[in-house]
Amino acid sequence: MPKLNPDGTQFITLSSGYHLWTQTQGKGDIHLMTLHGGPGGTNEVFENFAERLAPYGVRVTRYDQLGSFYSDQPDFSDPANRQQFLNIDYYLSEVEQVRQQLGIDHFYLLGQSWGGVLAIEYALKYPEHLNGVILSSMIDNLDEYIVNINRIRETMFSKEDVAYMQQIEQQHAFDDAKYQALVSELGEHYLHHAKDPQPRHLISTLATPVYNYFQGDNEFVMVGALKDWDRRADIHRIAVPTYLTFGGHETMPLAAAERMAKTIPDATLHVTPNAGHGQMLDNPTDYFSHLGDWLVNTDTKTAFHSK
Repeated sequence: MPKLNPDGTQFITLSSGYHLWTQTQGKGDIHLMTLHGGPGGTNEVFENFAERLAPYGVRVTRYDQLGSFYSDQPDFSDPANRQQFLNIDYYLSEVEQVRQQLGIDHFYLLGQSWGGVLAIEYALKYPEHLNGVILSSMIDNLDEYIVNINRIRETMFSKEDVAYMQQIEQQHAFDDAKYQALVSELGEHYLHHAKDPQPRHLISTLATPVYNYFQGDNEFVMVGALKDWDRRADIHRIAVPTYLTFGGHETMPLAAAERMAKTIPDATLHVTPNAGHGQMLDNPTDYFSHLGDWLVNTDTKTAFHSK
């Protein structure tokens, strides 16, 4: 296998034979790897991370997970592929394969939303490779999220609209136009609080089979394989510095974030004002300044204690 250049854009080959799109940009002693959300989203939410974090001396590695837009997309209608790849253990092993193939060690791992699930799992299994972990809009269980997202629905919509949505969900008639409009309204207010901040394509880039398998049809319908994920009993075992960042107008419950900040031994909690679930897009000035400061301060302490 040819030796990979540690910088730039390249495809790596996994042990399965499939390929992942990766890109490393920036200069500095702090190395940050990012894990995108979804499940089945893309790395594009991190496109400007290297530029935004350049003043702090941060190199950024991002990649599309298996099944996502820029990487290989197995046929998930094949039960063998679903069994092999559509589980947390696989995507956790994928993070470690990316780290090894790109020769990254003693790095910071940032997980956005679903990526935060993987970041928690990685911090629990591979702490020796981490200088720190960043959980961006992700808590340590899905039960509290499900309660919160339904509370949001009840406050946003009339009783009639909530009843209508629940009826549609029971019927699995998710293509219903009125239902789709209500789901989109949630996105406009809580997923993306700023106006039109999202990267745009002429086609959908969501890896729908991956999203549907883990999540369900949309943010309200948490019926997929991820619904029972819960690390509340283990979160205290995260032994590396941890930065928790959430939007002030967020789909994740801030009460859970506050509990995590008290439970994880070395945790810092920041709430990004005027931002929803996509904090880095809604309020980038606040998001990157606080993230950059935390990375520099944490790395300085890490370097001091290692001497």
